[in-house]
Amino acid sequence: MSRLHVSRFNTRRALILLGAVAGLYAGLLFLLLYAEQSSPDQQIISVQDAIWYLMETLTTVGYGDVLPVTYWGRMVGLVFLVLNLGVYGLIIGQIANFMSIVQENKKLGLSGTQFKNHVVIIGWNDFGHSVISHLVGAGKQVAVVTKDRNNIDMIREYYKEDKVYALFSDYNNFDLLEKSNILDASIVFINLNDDTEKLVYVINIKKHFPNLSYVVTLDNGNLKNTFQAAGVMYTISKNEISSKLLASYIYEPDVALFTEELIAYAHEDHEYDMKQVMVKNDNPFAGLYYEKAFFDLKKSCNVVLIGLVKSIDGKRKLIKNPEGSLKIEVGDYMVLMMDGKGADRLRKQFHIEEGV
Repeated sequence: MSRLHVSRFNTRRALILLGAVAGLYAGLLFLLLYAEQSSPDQQIISVQDAIWYLMETLTTVGYGDVLPVTYWGRMVGLVFLVLNLGVYGLIIGQIANFMSIVQENKKLGLSGTQFKNHVVIIGWNDFGHSVISHLVGAGKQVAVVTKDRNNIDMIREYYKEDKVYALFSDYNNFDLLEKSNILDASIVFINLNDDTEKLVYVINIKKHFPNLSYVVTLDNGNLKNTFQAAGVMYTISKNEISSKLLASYIYEPDVALFTEELIAYAHEDHEYDMKQVMVKNDNPFAGLYYEKAFFDLKKSCNVVLIGLVKSIDGKRKLIKNPEGSLKIEVGDYMVLMMDGKGADRLRKQFHIEEGV
């Protein structure tokens, strides 16, 4: 595991070097004036003349209108010439160092992101990589936070910066987490190593960002209630999902194949998946009864309406294939099954976009 070390430009050190150089030049100017005052032919008479000579030398302009005429004055001038080479190197080195640090910090995500309504994933591993691929495929922007420096290069290799933002940070540095624009995220996925670590982290992060929605995957499905009591909105047991899918493959393999396709993003036009769309004021199905919307969607877009999500007493309730007369209202979510072509027809004909 890489050490968590972030490069910073050492402003204090740069100011000390600048002060030391300025002090050295001031001392040399004093010596130059002292050496030249003994000559009746002196050209450098005042501090202004000395500074002018210094600037001519420093900038390599060399007008020749003001010159030291004494032996020791010329020796001081020689020191000026040699010293100027070092000053050039110092300035160029500091500029190069500053630009390198700015570029490195940008790569590490320390410049922040402007993503909104995105997914923030705390922790990077193979499982997170798979999740991000599906989210990006569905057009969702993702911010990944990792404390392993090597992961930044991997993330940058896999994904474009306008789709996935990567931040190198200690997970408990909650001030730095704001670089991921976490306050404007639609949901935060806690993708740490084990359930205990996830639970402790959820409790800590909720203290700093109490109003966000959180989701975790669990190795131990018995901990669902514990995580929900801690404030996690969605808890998913990986073992439970795997066991259900495996059992389905054993006794109804065709259903299992279709189910696996439905819960993933459809990359090809012939592949199916399920989407949910929010019913906004301009949605043509707002105010229609479920049965009417069902047949209209099937006929016009070959899209199947399979359920509605309504907010009841401040809680989301999924109504699957509802019976009787149920009206679709603004603020509801329509749960739809469609292929890639159906999704295109839905966007073009009704200007409906997917997502929470």
